[in-house]
Amino acid sequence: MQAGLSTERRINVHAQREYPKADAGNNTRQERTTPMTTTPQQDPQEQGPKPPQPAQPQEPPGSSEQMRPQPDYGEQSYKGSGKLAGRAALITGADSGIGRAVALAFAREGADVLISYLSEDEDAQETSRLVTEAGRKAVTVPGDISEESHCKQLVGRVLHEFGRLDILVNNAAFQMTHEKITEIPSEEWDHTFRTNIYAMFYLCKEALPQMEEGGAIINTGSIQAYQPSSSLLAYAATKGAIVNFTKALAQEAIEQGIRVNSVAPGPVWTPLIPSTMPQEQVEKFGQDTLIKRPAQPAELAPVYVLLASQDGRYITGQVYGVTGGDPLV
Repeated sequence: MQAGLSTERRINVHAQREYPKADAGNNTRQERTTPMTTTPQQDPQEQGPKPPQPAQPQEPPGSSEQMRPQPDYGEQSYKGSGKLAGRAALITGADSGIGRAVALAFAREGADVLISYLSEDEDAQETSRLVTEAGRKAVTVPGDISEESHCKQLVGRVLHEFGRLDILVNNAAFQMTHEKITEIPSEEWDHTFRTNIYAMFYLCKEALPQMEEGGAIINTGSIQAYQPSSSLLAYAATKGAIVNFTKALAQEAIEQGIRVNSVAPGPVWTPLIPSTMPQEQVEKFGQDTLIKRPAQPAELAPVYVLLASQDGRYITGQVYGVTGGDPLV
């Protein structure tokens, strides 16, 4: 309403406005030349398999091929749009789980991928197939990232194969469950830290000097950093360390034009679960989240793409939770 006008004046103002008139000879609406496609809205609780999962004991580190139900890595759903065109990525633990889904998404966005893994050759070859089918170059490198020499070799191999390193994803992890601290072998405690946090230090230390501005480092954390389980004492401790490592390194790396962030998953259906947890926990895995099911690896990959791409250019030093509703507090 226009202040200061009388009621009569306001009526005249509206009366004098001219509005477009319909074409008397053509009363039909003009149709769009390109039909719009819509994605149907769905209840997130219904968009993945729900517990109970069948008992399926495996030996660590586990195999994706043996899992029931099979994890969804985005083979049928992820569509790229060139967000990482011409980039080169190093992803640890890329043979299966979150690492495979991220490798697939990065490749479909245009990146070449080095697939770092421990010893799961068949799983790694499947990830390689998905990357090459997307038209990108895949290099598979087995080995133990808890050894500093191997981490140096990984960075050197990326530079040799691709001529550059733009994205480092520290994703590989080790965990075992124990009911009491007295049950944890000291060697296992040391191995957990060497795999989950020492390797991250080794790789970042070697990679950062080789990366150019615009690069990105993404560290896989966990809800366990915020809501630790006593049965995952060693694992939770390393994930807490990753949060502080990420936030501290981000302050240094941005001076070089490189962003450092972390993704904190909740329960995700990966080979780590049936190979390291008691089967009664495997059966009900994910049911306590607000979404009442575990995440599929494909549901995390878009967050990694965001943090690796130009879309995330104003994001650094952050932890992104993909937890099914559990708060990062």
